[in-house]
Amino acid sequence: MISIKRLAGAIALAAITFPAAAQVPPGYPADYARIVAAAKAEGKVVVYSATDSKAAHPLIKDFNKMYPGITVEYNDMNSTEVYNRFISETAAGGRTADVVWSSAMDLQMRLASEGHALKYRSVEASKIPAWAVWNDSAYGTTFEPAAIVYNKRLVEANEVPATHADFAKLILKPKFKDKVTTYDIEKSGVGFMFMTQDAHEYKQFAGLTSAFGTAKVRVQSSTGTMMERISSGENLIGYNVLGSYALVRAKTDPSIGVVLPKDYTLIMSRVLFINKSAKNVNAAKLWTDYILSQRGQTIIANDSKLFAIRLDVKGETTATDLIAAIGAANVKPIPVHPNVLQYLAAAKRMAFLNQWKSTAGKK
Repeated sequence: MISIKRLAGAIALAAITFPAAAQVPPGYPADYARIVAAAKAEGKVVVYSATDSKAAHPLIKDFNKMYPGITVEYNDMNSTEVYNRFISETAAGGRTADVVWSSAMDLQMRLASEGHALKYRSVEASKIPAWAVWNDSAYGTTFEPAAIVYNKRLVEANEVPATHADFAKLILKPKFKDKVTTYDIEKSGVGFMFMTQDAHEYKQFAGLTSAFGTAKVRVQSSTGTMMERISSGENLIGYNVLGSYALVRAKTDPSIGVVLPKDYTLIMSRVLFINKSAKNVNAAKLWTDYILSQRGQTIIANDSKLFAIRLDVKGETTATDLIAAIGAANVKPIPVHPNVLQYLAAAKRMAFLNQWKSTAGKK
């Protein structure tokens, strides 16, 4: 016979292992309660991210509502800083991120393919496109276009480029000298990735870089700075600007116009992975599953406005609406795959940067 004392102890243990407040999401396996309980015991998840805090705040707030008691320690940096900080802290054996989430897909895939990513099959993995999942270790979370952004007050309607060729021709005009901006591809991971993808996708890429040189392109390390300078008229037009930010800004800023090129539009997806050595591994799993869930993706579409990758999500910024606007044939998603690493090899990266400096970078 089991004593009352032993029975009470067993009930208490069960309450710790499978608490009533475990909040297993609908449709998840019953044993997911173990992950929730362990995550609550950990008490927090440390996220290194290139998604700005303003866009991430609605996700953090909703995650806290769903899993009270788990603090999200969110660190907002640019994409190159995310990579460098994680690498240096990992090499030193110090405290670092549980989750790494960045728009620099190539840098993320370097980390994942070099063994820094935990292999974890998210319960939501089957709900996102196959190209956005690699080895159950790295996940694409958004569907964001590379856009051409221009000042609507200062660029005439008949000047607005519809294609990459139109853009290259336009910026050769004297009017655009010193008035064109794009990412500093030496400092911006996402900027470098977009430009190398252009080199692969656009047959007249050499002519494009030459046009940048003629226009004396001005480079920036952040989307926000480019947007401000285009809005003010300091620059007239920007290339490969992150479209998720630009399209939202255009709704409230009458100076901002946005073009999604008709010949092809590159699609970037913010890649997320769990650190293989995560201190708070269970909380990291919750965060990953939440970001990929319909609930999290709905927040991404309607509050964060980063373009949800799931096709079953409705809202202001979704992959479904973007594909409808551009045309399926013209959408070019950059796959979450080590194939994006080809320009990160030291010799190839240096050769690409040197070529850029000798043509686009000349003053």
